[in-house]
Amino acid sequence: MTKQPDDWLDDVPDDENEDEDDEIIWVSKSEIKRDAEELKRLGMELMELGKNALDKIPLDEDLRAAIDLAQKIKKEGRRRQVQLIGKMMRSRDMDPIRVALDKLKNRHNQQVALFHKLEALRDRLVEEGDDAMSEVLRLYPDADRQQLRVLIRNAQKEKAANKPPKSYRQIFSYLRELAETQA
Repeated sequence: MTKQPDDWLDDVPDDENEDEDDEIIWVSKSEIKRDAEELKRLGMELMELGKNALDKIPLDEDLRAAIDLAQKIKKEGRRRQVQLIGKMMRSRDMDPIRVALDKLKNRHNQQVALFHKLEALRDRLVEEGDDAMSEVLRLYPDADRQQLRVLIRNAQKEKAANKPPKSYRQIFSYLRELAETQA
């Protein structure tokens, strides 16, 4: 029997007809090392966190125990423990851990920005007095105008007399309370 032109497909091996999904993805040795180093850096970040911050990150028991142990170890043992943590992290889904760590960092940055804003507002209150009071009342409608006036007047007197800035600190505390209750 002679072969028909369409029969040439029968001679092609099956593995060449399969989808490209079965292709082997080659990962270079350098890329594997970069990934391992990145996981070690992430492990170091986790080690630098306090107990309360670590409680907010979704870690399994083994990884948490390894991090707790690494926080207690010094010098060469710590380096080896970091290697172990990096190795343990390779077999876990790191996305939830990264998301939780980013949230923690972002919350810290937001808090620092809020503190700077409140400090600037406090400074304006002490310098300008009632002129800056309208901005505080606009930002925080629940603010007690009378209490703020007393604190501002006391802070101005303390500043003029070179006394410790007790009222100055109380203004900041009061503004922080207002910001926290509003949030």
